[in-house]
Amino acid sequence: MKYFWILLLIIMVTGCNQDHKKKTTDTEKMMPVEPDGGIGDGALSIIDNYVQSIEKAHKKEKFLKHKAISFNVNIFFGGEQHLEGKITMLTNSSKIRIDKKDKSKLIYNGEKVFLCPEGASNKAVRFDMFTWTYFFGMPYKLNDPGTKLEFTNDMPLDGIDHRTSRLTFEEGTGDAPDDWYVIYTDHKTNVLKAAAYIVTFGSGGDTSKAEADPHAIHYKNFQIIDGIPFATKWEFYGWTQEKGMTNKLGEATITDITFLDEESSIFETPDNAKEITL
Repeated sequence: MKYFWILLLIIMVTGCNQDHKKKTTDTEKMMPVEPDGGIGDGALSIIDNYVQSIEKAHKKEKFLKHKAISFNVNIFFGGEQHLEGKITMLTNSSKIRIDKKDKSKLIYNGEKVFLCPEGASNKAVRFDMFTWTYFFGMPYKLNDPGTKLEFTNDMPLDGIDHRTSRLTFEEGTGDAPDDWYVIYTDHKTNVLKAAAYIVTFGSGGDTSKAEADPHAIHYKNFQIIDGIPFATKWEFYGWTQEKGMTNKLGEATITDITFLDEESSIFETPDNAKEITL
């Protein structure tokens, strides 16, 4: 009889353990678990949260719901007018058109760049074609393929410390992967207020000249268009890591910002256009 009760006790304990194991397993299946199972694994990194906060401040989702956007631009460097005209671009930056005041046009159809009429000046074609649209759309470009962002020390802007981060590019990204930017964002609003940068295109791999003379763009006079903030004044400065912005180099005014919801024939190549090799 004693052995019978011992055997019965063993059977009961074993059954309880198996039932507990089954309940635990079933419960675990119902509980939400982060990918990879680790604490914090699968959550956004601090830098990804930072990028998303900038995109949210600049209403990226709302911006990209529009097909295209146009704006008038008037740019001065060294006291001389560099460019006056109208820029039209798809909101994803994949196509661009610049109608200059002198009636010449630059068109990027997503693959090639064209200038018309054929006899128009091709001076600074690449710079004009891609630089101004990148400055305009920078808050929406921080998460593009091949971009890398890392935090740097706070730097003052207009007497107030701003969060800064360094934007670089993976090898093979675009035609100037050696470029870099140091972007300034407002601690409270997360709005992108400025960016230091270098231009390395055409350097043949020798970036020392560009590294020795960084510039910076300061975004000012923000206006709300369709609920989205846009800087309507840009100021350009020299820049150093130690001093930040130094001597003023130029400025630009942005006016008549207009969203377009149809691409139509805006980016089609005119018959009198000439393909430009950049």
